Amino acid sequence: MSAARPAPSGAKDQVGRLLTLVPFLHARGQVRLDDAAAALGVPADQLVKDLKVLLMCGLPGGYPDDLIDVDLDALEGPEADGVIRVSNADYLARPLRLSPTEATAIIVALRALRNGARDETREVVDRALAKLEAAAAEGSAATQIDPGDEPVAPDDSRLRRTLEDAVAAGRQLRLTYFVPSRDEESERTVDPRGVVTAHGFAYLDAWCHSAEAPRLFRLDRIHEAEILDTAVETPTEAPRDLGDGIFARSSDTTLVTLRLAPPARWVVEYYPVEAVRSLPDGGLEVDLLIADERWLQRLLLRLAPHASVLSPPGYAHAFTAAAREALGLYS
Repeated sequence: MSAARPAPSGAKDQVGRLLTLVPFLHARGQVRLDDAAAALGVPADQLVKDLKVLLMCGLPGGYPDDLIDVDLDALEGPEADGVIRVSNADYLARPLRLSPTEATAIIVALRALRNGARDETREVVDRALAKLEAAAAEGSAATQIDPGDEPVAPDDSRLRRTLEDAVAAGRQLRLTYFVPSRDEESERTVDPRGVVTAHGFAYLDAWCHSAEAPRLFRLDRIHEAEILDTAVETPTEAPRDLGDGIFARSSDTTLVTLRLAPPARWVVEYYPVEAVRSLPDGGLEVDLLIADERWLQRLLLRLAPHASVLSPPGYAHAFTAAAREALGLYS
């Protein structure tokens, strides 16, 4: 096999490499760095640089567990084994569904990219354009592009009445809720506060006992809602006003505070955090927003014993149980 050629420089060329790299890694799982570099035709050091950019890519929102996770410890440092491990990217295997506005924006961007692209890149762009333009063409958009903002169906109206009845009666709800970032349904017990609307969608504002925090649940993602006989346990509050910017921070996220020993300080360099406070021993106290507790557990197990959860308490207990279970496998 011929040696890897020098990688072209520039942001446009790096985007092209990332568009090739992501499906390559997702299709193969774990792959050695040298093998991937040879297959993709780039030097190994350039591939590591691309992977560091990939760390900042993922689902909209920008929270740590929205982003693709790359194990850089396996690629750099004395304990590196030279194997590329990418996680938190399961959504890449699901079919892409675009609104007409999103499809149009991508078509315009691809046409601009095509004008200055090399022949091999232009071929890839042309294939993508052909698929998008066919999907967006008149007569086919209804079946191939998900419009997203559909009118409220009769079932949603009945759901809204059920939620409002629970609020009026001060009763808890058991929800079966679809979580798109994990592509799964979860069952939660919540204390409902009210139904609110923002950005064209209706939400249930409620205290979630699973997350131990307030949550906003999109009505079109609630598959079942059952009014329970138990009264709400949290203080009665009016639903939030989503017009003041609270929505962007509170929807499906939890503020977690971690204590990081000096060997774990690198976390603040790789993940977006809300606040950082220095400690006398050289460690840090860090606040970060997460939407998936399982992502946090994976991070903490990777950092052990140099990190601990200060709040919320439920996350600390869950991590302790996960750590004991992992240690038990060595017995």
